This record gives sequence, structure tokens and C-alpha cells, in this order.
Amino acid sequence: MSSIAVGSDRDVALVDLVDRLLGGGVVIAGDITLSVADVDLVYVGLRALVTSVATAEEKNLLPEMGDSLGKTALDKTAL
Repeated sequence: MSSIAVGSDRDVALVDLVDRLLGGGVVIAGDITLSVADVDLVYVGLRALVTSVATAEEKNLLPEMGDSLGKTALDKTAL
């Protein structure tokens, strides 16, 4: 098992590090702009949330299931 040195006197296994990240969640954000002669041609923005499903459910980060009106496709009486 590989381990990553953290600090001067602690070793953390990769499994423990991933468990901590998924338990609390981590946000990855970045921006890239491609420009030529000071003219912006392409802009790419990245926003990613990496977390476990259990943590996302606890913090109400998951979207509601069903269609945009809150009705499911199988519920014919709701139409």
C-alpha cells in the first residue's frame, strides 16, 4: 500500500486520504482562456464537486428526482 507523507511526522495512506475527501467533499475550479493578439477566442470554465453520495444527501446537494414539474412519468393521475 502506498502512503503519502503529510507534515513532518505523519504518514497517511491513499485510502485514508480519499475517504477524507469524499467524506467532506472537495470543489475543483479552474478557468482557461485562449486568446490571440489580446482577443479572447475560447473560454473554458470548470466547476466540479467531488463527494460521496451519502455526504451529498446529508447536505441536500442532490437534485430532486422526476421531471421539472416534480411529477414522475409513471404517475398518470398527475397529468
